[in-house]
Amino acid sequence: MSGGYELVRLKNGTWSVRSVAEGETFHPVVGPVAEAEALYVRQLRLRERAAEDSGDEWVLWDVGLGAAANVLTVLRALPNRARTVRVLSFDRTLEPLRFAAGHAAELGYFEGFQSLVQQLLQEREVSVGAPPFPLHWRVLEADFPTCLQEPAAVSWPAPHGILFDAFSPARNPAMWTLPLFTRLHELTRPERPCALATYSRATLLRVTLLLAGWFVGVGHATGEKDETTVAANTPDLIDEPLNGAWLQRARRSTSAEPLLADEYRQQPLSESNWLALQQHPQFR
Repeated sequence: MSGGYELVRLKNGTWSVRSVAEGETFHPVVGPVAEAEALYVRQLRLRERAAEDSGDEWVLWDVGLGAAANVLTVLRALPNRARTVRVLSFDRTLEPLRFAAGHAAELGYFEGFQSLVQQLLQEREVSVGAPPFPLHWRVLEADFPTCLQEPAAVSWPAPHGILFDAFSPARNPAMWTLPLFTRLHELTRPERPCALATYSRATLLRVTLLLAGWFVGVGHATGEKDETTVAANTPDLIDEPLNGAWLQRARRSTSAEPLLADEYRQQPLSESNWLALQQHPQFR
């Protein structure tokens, strides 16, 4: 163990990183690469969308950089293309990445990216023009909910895809609030289709995303999760949208009311939010 993190071997034999302080293992059950491929690469159709897109750059927001398994798996999966891939990673600390980079051999997914990651750790920003594509990768080491609300956020390149991998709402409620997902939606661009995926299937999360303006659907199973969640700023990117039956279940749920601040609690839907949900374009 080093700096509050340790390597753990999962039941399938792969290695992952565990935060001792948070009591949570990154990518439990199936391991870092398998989870990132299922949850982000395939579910967000990143290969296909990046290949089809005709813009000057392809932009990914990596919310919860952690040990970098998500973003490195995605970069490895993207097709060869002449246009620039631009990655904006966020985390309040780079310690899990620093720890993981020191155990690159065991973790496996750093292969080919070791020097890039070391430069990122030193300078917080790295640009390369070499194949398979030009890459600009920047990391913001800060409190994500705070920096998201700052005026400078409007200058960030609008994303095509968002990898949302924060610790759970019970552990880190500030990362799952209605103001946060509303602001995140505001920073996308209508002319740039954007899809977001996350491991949670919680009713509270899905209600929050809908009330924040996103279209929301059922996500693929991964690891111990029989469902995850995908959201988008356009309905065209949702394969299995939440329907009226789900809406009625949300109405009956005892944990559906969005979080408004950094305090976890479970409450049924308020009458005003129930009425607002029914008016969402997805259900009309």
